[in-house]
Amino acid sequence: MAIAVDVPKNLSGIKTKVALNLTKRQLICFGAAAATGIPLYLVTKKAIGTDIAAIIMIAVMLPFFLLAMYEKDGMPAEKVLKLVIRQKYLSPGIRRYRSENLFRQMEERENMRREVIRLEAKAERYKEQRRKKQIKVN
Repeated sequence: MAIAVDVPKNLSGIKTKVALNLTKRQLICFGAAAATGIPLYLVTKKAIGTDIAAIIMIAVMLPFFLLAMYEKDGMPAEKVLKLVIRQKYLSPGIRRYRSENLFRQMEERENMRREVIRLEAKAERYKEQRRKKQIKVN
C-alpha cells in the first residue's frame, strides 16, 4: 500500500518557516509589535486605565501586524502601499484624448469677425449721429 502526497506544481509561493510555523518577516514584525505595544501598555495602564491602555496598545501594534501578514500578488504590504501612493498621488492622472474640432474653431472665428463688423458699424453710426448734431448746432 502506497501513500499518496499531493505536491503543488508551483513552488514559488511557498516560504521557508523559521520558528512556530512563522516566516522570518513575521517573527521580526511580531517582535517589533511586542517591543512597542507591551511597554506602552505597562506605562499607560496606571495613568488612563487598563481598557483604554489596551485599546491604545492594539492601535499601536496593528501596523506591525499588517506588515507581517498582508501580501498581495507576492508583494509585501509596504511595496503595495508604495505602489498605491505612487499611482494615486505622485503620477499624473488619466489623460483623456481630446481632438481639436477645427470646424468649431472656424465657426468661432467667423462669429468674432461678424461681431467686430457689427460693432464697427455701430460705432460708425454713432459718429455720424454726433457729426449731424454738431452741424445742427453750428
